[in-house]
Amino acid sequence: GTPETSREPCPDRILDDIGGAFAMGAIGGSVFHFIKGSINTPKGERIVGGIQTMRMSAPRTGGGFAVWGGLFSTFDCAMVYVRQKEDPWNSIFAGAATGGFLQMRQGVRAASKSAAFGGVLLA
Repeated sequence: GTPETSREPCPDRILDDIGGAFAMGAIGGSVFHFIKGSINTPKGERIVGGIQTMRMSAPRTGGGFAVWGGLFSTFDCAMVYVRQKEDPWNSIFAGAATGGFLQMRQGVRAASKSAAFGGVLLA
């Protein structure tokens, strides 16, 4: 296949992915939370309620996306380092590791399910 020229080399890739994931989460979260806030606010105050909900919740959504993106990118770079090659298996492992890592507090069963889902999602 053709090499990816648009991706940064590994240490810098992690910060790029964190920033990109935060931006995606913040933008998507802004739309989602504005609509949610507008719906849950009494008539006549919907715009203000939507904006308030968006301002309170969208950065938190962006932060969640940034954590996921940072972990995924870190695991991906670790696999590139260990295996000394860039291929889809790195992403599959990184997705599984990220899903499992983020669910560890809920126990082994939840972490295993999330890891399997993360790996299958990127297969």
